[in-house]
Amino acid sequence: MTEQGVRWTADQVLALAPDAASRKAGSKLGTAGPWSGAGSSREGTVWGQCEGSGSTPYQTVVDLADSTDGGGPAYRCSCPSRKFPCKHALGLLLLWADGDAVVPVGAVPDWVAGWTEGRRERAEGERTAPGGATADPGAARRRAERRAERVTAGATELERRLADLLRGGLATAEGAGYGLWEETAARMVDAQAPGLASRARELGSIPASGPGWPVRLLEECALLHLLDRGWLHRELLPDDLAATVRSRIGLPASADGPPTRDHWLVLAQYDTADPKLTTRRIWLYGTDSDRTALILSYGAAGRSPEITLPVGLTLDAELSTYPGAHRLRAALGEQFTPPAPTAVRPPGGTTAQAAARYGDALRHDPWLESVPVTLDRVVPTPDGDSWQLADADGDTALPLTPAARNRPGLWRLVALSGGAPVKVFGECGHHGFTPLTAWPRDPGEAIPLT
Repeated sequence: MTEQGVRWTADQVLALAPDAASRKAGSKLGTAGPWSGAGSSREGTVWGQCEGSGSTPYQTVVDLADSTDGGGPAYRCSCPSRKFPCKHALGLLLLWADGDAVVPVGAVPDWVAGWTEGRRERAEGERTAPGGATADPGAARRRAERRAERVTAGATELERRLADLLRGGLATAEGAGYGLWEETAARMVDAQAPGLASRARELGSIPASGPGWPVRLLEECALLHLLDRGWLHRELLPDDLAATVRSRIGLPASADGPPTRDHWLVLAQYDTADPKLTTRRIWLYGTDSDRTALILSYGAAGRSPEITLPVGLTLDAELSTYPGAHRLRAALGEQFTPPAPTAVRPPGGTTAQAAARYGDALRHDPWLESVPVTLDRVVPTPDGDSWQLADADGDTALPLTPAARNRPGLWRLVALSGGAPVKVFGECGHHGFTPLTAWPRDPGEAIPLT
């Protein structure tokens, strides 16, 4: 986003934060008190100087122009923080989100201009520089063949371990603890099959998951066995299903679908994190093509993922899909205009239609955790100790997932509804429905629930 007439909301700014501590610290700096010389340009730069513990203020600048090229904002701050963005950058953007009265449009200071011009020149050079030496396609093919052999060896070993588990009885898994599956996962990592490693590691937690764990363990073992067999017999599968198996195994792929230009509505954005990696999931809806697409962006621990697309805006852009049964995942290509506010909302359906859509999707991808769904005219309703989304015009409902019931967004959704029907976008899977964004009954902005 580069035009200053379109300013982000506080929720959109805080979505950039690498962790909860940064969000809290940045929120405290989102007032005019500690700032001096704050300003912005129509080219997409925001700057200011923030009082800190040192004798001189920290110089902070954010370049929002990168958002137009599919990446996130770029940051520079003279503070010693190793987080990106730091709390000063978050505070500055929160200040900017309040409007021209607080961060007016003005002349760019020299210290800001030197940094922005230098980095944009470097970025332009990277885009226009001639490519290096052409990679040897024969060497690339041999590397792929060697990796496939290692994955095959790992899948074969995993089949033996699953057979041993079933031969000895599922009860033995309870006594084995995490150690057995951690060692199995490590073997799959050695086999360069991170997808198998992740699923093997998850098996270790099921015996401690409460009543009914043997059934859940058997279900997950069956899915892992199915993935193993899919890889070992991938040459017999249809192309789309074979591509899905490779993706679930964890093999890299490129977005080979033809670019599709559309006006993409940003439906939701949320992060999941582990000790090494933060994964950002961004759901988009093509208002012309009636397609839903998923953008994945990654950041190392302590860093925000590169791509940021504020919820509720639309962007005129091209997307290219990755191979697979549903081709939901896509890569963001050229953006032709900055993201802009819109009154457009995605079409919705009933809870029964959502469940049927997930069931149909499983026929093509048995390992699919959930599908993107927009529910129209649903009411958040208590259901004993849990919650559900009930159709206002019917007698069906979808339970909320345990994760959704523990999020503050649930109470935001309940307050937005007030007992009346609302439109909700989220993910529908075998654990239930996870609401991600809602729209009020009357015209209004999308409300993120993550």
